[in-house]
Amino acid sequence: MIKFRSALTEFREDLEAARNRDPSARSLFEIALGYPGVHAIWFHRIAHRMWQVPRLRLVARLLSQTVRAVTGVEIHPGAQLGRRLFIDHGMGVVIGETAVVGDDVLLFHGVTLGGRSMRRGKRHPTLGDNVTVGAGAKVLGPVSIGSGAQIGANAVVITDVPADYIAVGIPAKIRPNPASLPNIGYADDPAIYI
Repeated sequence: MIKFRSALTEFREDLEAARNRDPSARSLFEIALGYPGVHAIWFHRIAHRMWQVPRLRLVARLLSQTVRAVTGVEIHPGAQLGRRLFIDHGMGVVIGETAVVGDDVLLFHGVTLGGRSMRRGKRHPTLGDNVTVGAGAKVLGPVSIGSGAQIGANAVVITDVPADYIAVGIPAKIRPNPASLPNIGYADDPAIYI
């Protein structure tokens, strides 16, 4: 009974995260019925629990692939997702097996949390809490993205990003968040405003 309540709490938090981060969201009911990113997260939470039982791993993989076909979001059942994750729009998001995603993370469409090698072991990124990853961004390899960091749209990140920093470009250039700098009245690169 406690696990069921815990799952319901997580599902409710996922709905609230979507409502809080999507200005077009009208109601929790609309989100529950019409947001494929939320559906992908919910089914991942089930598949991830199954993945913990070795004899259920094939079933977990088949469930994740079915969800991918329906939602356009591919999350390996081994990936560890934090609470209140929101995947906005969803289509084309890929999250690899050894990825770890913190709490209150926002991912936009086309994001890849992928690997750079075919070796076993940790090969996907770790995202801290309150990270935002812009549309089309690729975060590749066992890199660490610090809490509060922002990854710009279409950036390709292959190195660690410190907490509260911004990474933009190909390959990504890492710079302090402008909010943490003295107000100079202008920005040298509009892409820093994700």
